[in-house]
Amino acid sequence: MAQTMRQIEKRWTAMNPREMFTYEFLDDHIADFYRQEQKLYTAFRIFAGIAILIGCLGLYGLNSFATIQRTKEVSIRKVLGTPLASIVYLFSRKFIWLILIAFLVAAPLSYFAMHNWLKHFAYHIDISAGFFIAAITASFVIAALTIASQTIKAARANPVKALKSE
Repeated sequence: MAQTMRQIEKRWTAMNPREMFTYEFLDDHIADFYRQEQKLYTAFRIFAGIAILIGCLGLYGLNSFATIQRTKEVSIRKVLGTPLASIVYLFSRKFIWLILIAFLVAAPLSYFAMHNWLKHFAYHIDISAGFFIAAITASFVIAALTIASQTIKAARANPVKALKSE
């Protein structure tokens, strides 16, 4: 490649002695077009990770607060023979509704934002329902893991400790 470029430069100088020989490769030129998009992608990934972490911490804190408030209720349900899965469902039901409502608000906004961003590219992907199904599934899995960790701990606690003052 270097030898070829030297030959081209030699011929260029012979034909145009007043003009300086400059060149750039097409793949480098195309990569420059997408360099800003790569920076945006990196920043988006970092901030999305921070947002997910903050959301999980908030959900964990809210669920911890609800669990502490309902410790006696969980203990009574446990004494009466309620299965662990029912107790976990009892706590996660309201959070699942909150996630569903948040998704219903965010999905059209993100579709609109993605559509406006992608229309500036000559070759772009189509926005399909698969992206949104993956997003809601990931949201539910993350929320379930966050909620279940605290709720299972409370449901497995000894009910005698919570009910001994009653």
